[in-house]
Amino acid sequence: MTQDQYFCERDPQAFPLWQKAVVGIAGAGGLGSNIALMLARTGIGKLIVADFDTGSVSNLNRQAYDLSQLGMPKVQALEHNIRRVNPFIKLQMHELRLNPDNIASIFADADIMIEALDKAEEKQMLIETWLKSDQVRPLICASGIAGYGRNEDIKSIRDGNLFIIGDMHSEPVEGIAPMAPRVMIVAAMQANLCLEILAKHNKDKA
Repeated sequence: MTQDQYFCERDPQAFPLWQKAVVGIAGAGGLGSNIALMLARTGIGKLIVADFDTGSVSNLNRQAYDLSQLGMPKVQALEHNIRRVNPFIKLQMHELRLNPDNIASIFADADIMIEALDKAEEKQMLIETWLKSDQVRPLICASGIAGYGRNEDIKSIRDGNLFIIGDMHSEPVEGIAPMAPRVMIVAAMQANLCLEILAKHNKDKA
């Protein structure tokens, strides 16, 4: 299959802009793995993904992995899954834990950043580091994805180039993992917002 055949029936205005784009994703868990696959299916030109973790049984209820990938580094399993969906995408995968000293260099080429980390302190660290060093490139975060139902509570808020999606208050309960429906709703909204921002931003630059 050729690249032109694979990318059939795409939006003639937005798709060329997405092909030029580089998206950074911090985390390859429930949010990050699903965001990455959605963006790969859509036709984003390049993804930069960073995660230090390996797949476990408890991840399978919401993350884009299968039983055969348990114990594998998530970035390795995700790269395999993405390439099965879109063999034409460029991928830069980093198996490491993000910290204030490596975020800027790892995501230096990203046009836009998506936060998909698990722990509140990791999220806060990424937000503070990104906004401190970069006031131009957008950052899309998630807050409040635990539980089920309550679709009407999930929303998107904006503060300058910082975007936050979720219900803003749901906290995970000890021993109960987040579930696929709410995780994937927020992941889809993060990916969808990313596409919207990139299309507008790249169109303005053209």
